[in-house]
Amino acid sequence: MRNTIINKVIEEFSYLPLEDKEYVAEIINRQLIDLKRESIAGRASEAKMNFEKGLVKSGTIKDLREDLESD
Repeated sequence: MRNTIINKVIEEFSYLPLEDKEYVAEIINRQLIDLKRESIAGRASEAKMNFEKGLVKSGTIKDLREDLESD
């Protein structure tokens, strides 16, 4: 079903005049940027909560390597 919808969108897009294609591309790019921004904000919020709960480790690169090797 998903591929069918995507194929239909691509097909319909191909019939648009250049100016409309540019407009649609701009809207899609803005939506992607907004989605990425929301994703980053969500990850930052999760990281902040983990830090506040004391679930975050800190240390040097050497500490990180030793921690990774001990797993």
